[in-house]
Amino acid sequence: MSKKIVGASIGNDIHVAGLLNFLNLAKKEGYEIVYLGGAVPIEKLIGAIVEVNPDLVAISYRLGEEPLKNLLDEFIEKLNKIDKKGLKFVFGGTIETGKVAKNYKIFEKVFDGSEEVEDVLNFIKGGGSKIEEKEFPQNLPDRIKFKEPYALIRHHIGLQTMEETIEEVKKLSESKLLDIISIAPDQNCQSYFFEKEKMDEKLSGAGGAPIRSEEDFKKLYEASRRGNFPLMRCYSGTRDMVKFSKVLKETLNNAWAAIPIFWYSDLDRRSDRELLSAIKENMEGIKWNGENGVPVEVNDSHQWELRNAHDTLAVFDSYLVAYIAKKLGVKHYIQQYMLNTPPNLSPKMDIAKSLARMELVESLEDENFKTYRMIRTGLLSYPSDPYQAMGQLVSSMFYGSYLKPHIIHVVAYTEAIKRATSKEILESVKMVKKAYLLAETGLPDFIQDKDIRNRVDEIKNESLYLIEKIKEIGKDKDDPLIDPETLYNAVKLGILDAPGLTGFSVAKGEIRCEVINGANYAVDENGKILKEKERLKMLN
Repeated sequence: MSKKIVGASIGNDIHVAGLLNFLNLAKKEGYEIVYLGGAVPIEKLIGAIVEVNPDLVAISYRLGEEPLKNLLDEFIEKLNKIDKKGLKFVFGGTIETGKVAKNYKIFEKVFDGSEEVEDVLNFIKGGGSKIEEKEFPQNLPDRIKFKEPYALIRHHIGLQTMEETIEEVKKLSESKLLDIISIAPDQNCQSYFFEKEKMDEKLSGAGGAPIRSEEDFKKLYEASRRGNFPLMRCYSGTRDMVKFSKVLKETLNNAWAAIPIFWYSDLDRRSDRELLSAIKENMEGIKWNGENGVPVEVNDSHQWELRNAHDTLAVFDSYLVAYIAKKLGVKHYIQQYMLNTPPNLSPKMDIAKSLARMELVESLEDENFKTYRMIRTGLLSYPSDPYQAMGQLVSSMFYGSYLKPHIIHVVAYTEAIKRATSKEILESVKMVKKAYLLAETGLPDFIQDKDIRNRVDEIKNESLYLIEKIKEIGKDKDDPLIDPETLYNAVKLGILDAPGLTGFSVAKGEIRCEVINGANYAVDENGKILKEKERLKMLN
């Protein structure tokens, strides 16, 4: 039997927008709604309560302190004459009228317009009571379900010292604006957590927090045990994948692991691992997390994109690494959609590229492999002017919301200026949430655009052609797509390549790419667009 809510804007107040928003959220959570409308006399509201016998009564008023006090006094007087056992009451209004309502103990919750939509949703999901902090789910799939229909909000933090980072984690948690906090360790930690004698302490804090022990991780986790008890996670190390994964699971209850296939090797020189051995070790790390119930993001394709790889290669790689994760036993998979990468992609072609990626990756789903979408603004797209950067952040997350993300990875507008503290992070989160919630009220269906549909189909067909080529070069293997030597050969042969790898990597670095009509293509020396068949033929 569904719960019931009676909602009314009382007295002479005809404003009902806020009340309707509340009731619509409640309806999505399975409540039966009895909406009385605006300017409802107290006597009529009392009559409805007697007739309907609701679980919750939602009262709204915005027109002033003294009139509301008179109305609530009348309401309490008449309410005391009926059986109100088990009834709960909630009030919605302005900051001015909210102050008055808070003086009346009958209200379980007073909303004055300063709250986030999550506060309202959590109250409704709690059956008209405040959700206790310990009730916030502490694993990713359950947290996503708990937050529906809204996306989880994520940001990263990693300042020069542990002390600063711990204090900022506390502030972020207490704000209740973030559902996920990602810890960014410094490069010393990522490279040499298990070989501290190799650390260059002159570079301590470079790129993130100087985490040096499991105790440091535990302190960061403890700092987050407040507010809305956000999920915690951490960037992976650039080596020792299994050992580092164990530490993160045991200390942070790692929300998900983010491990590449090809990277953190002599491909990008973020570690001294040779490419083939790195592929093998990275796959072992992915497999360990899958076997131990930790969701996984294979953060591979955006590494190619950050080095200006063309759209087809980025989408092909997304499908390839998702396939690998599935075969390695991952059950919950996070697919990242890094927008504006390269920065001069048009929004139209950016969406087309993302939809091609989505259709291919989600074609792998079955009862044992669930994918989640995570959108973010491209790192390289931020200008150093803070106001232009704010515009970039908001606009990209507005149109990116078309992808119906499960997670929004907010990247603070200060990315190109300085490391973000809780101040800049929370400012950025508020901007993004406004853009996202506006987009949620209705965007055009971009896939109906002929140019977008054509580009989606083009990228998918070209990506699947590359998949067949991988199978071809590993035809003596049981499954070439998960065979480390085949994947290594795909890089050495130039099937996987990017302009940003020229001259310093084990990759060929011979490919040319150019943004044409808003999309990033592989081109020949004269700037002519190359199909993948033509590009690979040039590689012999």
